[in-house]
Amino acid sequence: MAPHDFWQEIHPPGTFGGDGEFASFYVATLEDGRQLRLPIRVLADGNHALASLIVNQAGFAVLDTLAESLAEKIRPMRIDVVAGLPTLGLTLAAAVAQKLGHDRYVPLGTSRKFWYRDELSVALSSITTPTQEKRLYIDPRMLPLLSGRRVALIDDVISSGASIVAALDLLTACGIEPVVIGAAMLQSERWRERLTAAGPQWPARTVGVFATPLLERNAAGRWQAPAA
Repeated sequence: MAPHDFWQEIHPPGTFGGDGEFASFYVATLEDGRQLRLPIRVLADGNHALASLIVNQAGFAVLDTLAESLAEKIRPMRIDVVAGLPTLGLTLAAAVAQKLGHDRYVPLGTSRKFWYRDELSVALSSITTPTQEKRLYIDPRMLPLLSGRRVALIDDVISSGASIVAALDLLTACGIEPVVIGAAMLQSERWRERLTAAGPQWPARTVGVFATPLLERNAAGRWQAPAA
């Protein structure tokens, strides 16, 4: 499978069977049984890997499915406004807002405009750019859209939890507490510790379209989830 062919198609339930072992791709399963192939990214130790999702490279049909699934999960929370994390989370957040019937969403950003306020920013890093520390900003002109509203905070993938916690810190500085955190993929379980440290309520308020495990290499050289 060519690298550019990933994330282009949602497959019917049962398209990919298997024994829980994976070679060149991981098969994620949505709640309704439909499947999505994800590339496997090997970590630095060579013995562990993660399934990868890059939403802004996904086919429109895949993005539409992920946005619809996430919107349905958070719809019961009666969301007034969606806030999205840069960079990849913005693509999903906009699509989720549309699925909820909203006219707009609020994008957070990493590019400082001259009218931004430094006190309305926090340091930001992520698993995909661990050496590139940036700052996360909110446009102060957007605060009236969030203040006193039921806010959903959306990112594409939650992995280490660093980006989401940074966004929570930023919104807290603005006097805003999201009612739900949403993502297309919950990548491993590592995010739980960091979100719990940020506040014991956050893991329970976090939802994903699907979850993927931290993979480990077995004796046959294939990838599998760690034994329970």
